[in-house]
Amino acid sequence: MRLRGRKGIRESLEEQKDIVVLEPAQYKGKWSELFGNDRPIHVEFGMGKGRFISQMSYRNPDVNYIGFDMYDELVRRASEKARDAWSEAELDSPPNVKLALGNIEQILDVFEEGEVERIYLNFSDPWPKKKHGRRRLTHPRFLDMYCKLLNDQGQIHFKTDSETLFEFSLNSFADYGLQMTNISLNLHREGINEEHVMTEYEHKFMGKGMNIHRVEVLVGSAVLEEYQKNRLKKY
Repeated sequence: MRLRGRKGIRESLEEQKDIVVLEPAQYKGKWSELFGNDRPIHVEFGMGKGRFISQMSYRNPDVNYIGFDMYDELVRRASEKARDAWSEAELDSPPNVKLALGNIEQILDVFEEGEVERIYLNFSDPWPKKKHGRRRLTHPRFLDMYCKLLNDQGQIHFKTDSETLFEFSLNSFADYGLQMTNISLNLHREGINEEHVMTEYEHKFMGKGMNIHRVEVLVGSAVLEEYQKNRLKKY
C-alpha cells in the first residue's frame, strides 16, 4: 500500500499534539495518564482514514480510543475525521481519542500487559497468498501479542469482507483456544445495522452488495466468566 501524502504532512501532525502521538512507545503503561483518567482503553489496529475510531469516540465518551496506523497520511486524515466527529459538541479537541503512528509489529513496545480492554480489527489486509499468511492480523503470532495486551475484560472484535480471511481467522481463533461469540456471515443482512459504526471500506463494500463478516472474541477471564454465566441461564 502506497499513499501519496500532502506536502508538510509531518509538520501538520507535529502541530496536533492534543490528539496525534508520533512516538507512542513513550506512553507504554501510561496511556491512562495521557488521557487523564482511568477509563477503559479500546484500540483499533489499522484504523485507515479514521471514520470508525472517530465515530466510536463520539458515541462512547466514557471510553478512551486509540487509532493505530503506520502511515502518516492516514493519521492526518483520521485527525480531520476525529475533529469533524466532535464538532457537533463544539469541541476543538476530541477528549477521548488519540491517533498513534506506528507499526503493529511493535505493539508490545507501545502497550503494557493488561493495558487494553478491547481491540478492533476492521477490514485488515487479507494477504491472500499462502506464503503471506504470517502477515494476516489474525495469525497466531499476532494473537500472542493481543492476549498479552488485553486485561480481564479483554475482547477482540474482527470485521472483514473477505470470506477466505474470515475462515482463516475463525480457525486461528479456535486453534488458539479462544471463545468466539456473535458470529455473523452477513452483518447487514436485513439492512444497515445501526448498532455498528461502519468504516469507509464497509460503506464501499455494502454499496457493491458484498457480505460483511464479523465475530467477537472473548479473551479476558472476567468476560469469559460472564459469558459462561449467561449461557447457563439459557438452559
